[in-house]
Amino acid sequence: MKMFGKLIVVGCVVFGLIQLIRPSIPDTSPTAELQAPPEVRQVLQKDCYSCHSDQRRLSWFDQIVPAYWLVRHDVLTARKHLNFSTLGSKPAAAQRATLYEAVNMIQLGAMPLPQFVALHPDAKVTPEELSTLKAYLSPWTSVPAQPASSSSNNSTMQIAPATNPAQAVPRASLVSVAPEPDGFPFDPSFEKWTLISTTDRGDNSSFRFILGNDIAARSAQTGAISPWSDGARFAKIAWQQEIGSDGLVHPGKFIQVELMSKSAQRYKSTEGWGWGRWRGLNLKPYGADEHFVNECTGCHQPVRGDDYVYTLPMTNAKMNRDNVVNNAAAALPSGLPYQPLAWSPITMYVDPRDRTTAALFGNDIAMQAVRGLERATTDTTSSPKYPAGAVLALVTWAQRDDPHWFGGRIPNATQSVEFVKIGDGGQSDNQLNTAYRRFAGTGLSEESVAASAGAQRIRFMLGLAPVQLP
Repeated sequence: MKMFGKLIVVGCVVFGLIQLIRPSIPDTSPTAELQAPPEVRQVLQKDCYSCHSDQRRLSWFDQIVPAYWLVRHDVLTARKHLNFSTLGSKPAAAQRATLYEAVNMIQLGAMPLPQFVALHPDAKVTPEELSTLKAYLSPWTSVPAQPASSSSNNSTMQIAPATNPAQAVPRASLVSVAPEPDGFPFDPSFEKWTLISTTDRGDNSSFRFILGNDIAARSAQTGAISPWSDGARFAKIAWQQEIGSDGLVHPGKFIQVELMSKSAQRYKSTEGWGWGRWRGLNLKPYGADEHFVNECTGCHQPVRGDDYVYTLPMTNAKMNRDNVVNNAAAALPSGLPYQPLAWSPITMYVDPRDRTTAALFGNDIAMQAVRGLERATTDTTSSPKYPAGAVLALVTWAQRDDPHWFGGRIPNATQSVEFVKIGDGGQSDNQLNTAYRRFAGTGLSEESVAASAGAQRIRFMLGLAPVQLP
C-alpha cells in the first residue's frame, strides 16, 4: 500500500513537471484576413479559426499536457494547410479556390475533425452555416470568357462553334516529360484511355475529362472499385471554359493533366496511390519538392471511403451504397447501333440554358483523323476531315450536382444520342454520303428527323473542334 502511495506521488510529480514542457503556439494578429461579408466571416471565425488562424484559441482542457502537445501539432499543421489570418494576401481566385475546398471538406464531414468537434461541440458547422458559405461562393453565377473571334449573338444555337482561339503553341514531347520530384512518372498513353466521367466545374470555370486505363475501365464496369484494382490509372484533363457564338460553353485553353496510379504496396505511404500533376502545354511538373504529394492526399482524405477517388464512374455496375457510381449516365440501351461510351472522347460542351452536358465520341477511324489533325497543326479551331467509315456519336445528358464536390456538375440521365456516319469517299461539303440518326426520349427510341434538321445536326457535329491536348 505504501508503494502504491509512492507511485501516486511520483506520478503527480512527473505530471507536474511535464506541464513545464510547453512549446509555444504562436498567437499573432492577422496580417491579411479573408475579405468576405460579415456573416461569412462569422461562420469561419466560429468554426474554423481555432485551428486555421494565427489566433490561439484553447479550451482549458487543451492546455493540459500531453493533450496540449497533440493540440499544438494539429494547430500548426492546420495553419500550414489553411490560415485565414493570411489568406487575404493571395490572389482572389486562390482565395475562392481555398474556400471551395474548405466547404467540400465540411460537407463531406472531414472538417472540422470529428474528434475536435466531440470535445468542442460549438465548432460544429450547422446546415444553415454551410448554406451561408455556399450562397457566398455561388459557383454558377460567373460567365466563362468569350473568344475574341466569336459573336455576342447567342441565338444561333445550331451553328458549329468557334472554339479554342488559334494560337501557335509548341507541343510537348510526351515521351520526355519530366517526372514529379518524388519520382512519380508521367504516362504518355493517357490520351487514348477510356472516358470514366466528365465534370463541369462552376467553381473555377473549367471542364474535365476523367479517363481511365484498361484496368481502371474494367474495374469500373465490374464494380471492383472498393478498392480499385492495382494497376488502375486515371487521368484528369482540365481546360478553361469559353462561351461560343452558339451560346454553348466549350473547352478552351488546356490547363493541366493530373494522374493517379494505384499500387497498394508501392504507394503505401501515400494512401495506395501515386499522384502527379503537369501544367501547361509544356507539361511542367507541379511539385516543388517531394512533399507536394501531401497536398494531394490531404485533398482526397474526405473520400477515403471511396478509395480516395472523387469521381463517380459512369458504369452499369450496381453498388450497395449511394453516390459511388453513376448508373444513370451509363444507361444506354443495347439496341443502339453503337455503344459510344466505349469509344474515345473528342470534345464536350455544356448548354447552360437547359443545363445539359454533351460529349462527342469517335470510333477508331474517326480518332485516327482527330490525332492526325493534332500532329499536323497547332490551329485549335479546326475540325478534322473524317474519312469513310468514321462514326461520331454525340451523347447528351442532363446535369446534376456532383455529390463529392460543391461547385461541380456531372452527367445524369441520358437525353439523346446522335450518330453521324461517313460513307464512301469520306467527308464532303454536300454531305450526300453522310448518314444521321437520333435516339431520344424514354428508352432512347429512334426519332424520325427531317432532312433539313438532320443536315443541320451533321454540320454541327462535324464542326465541333477536338479539345486541345499537349
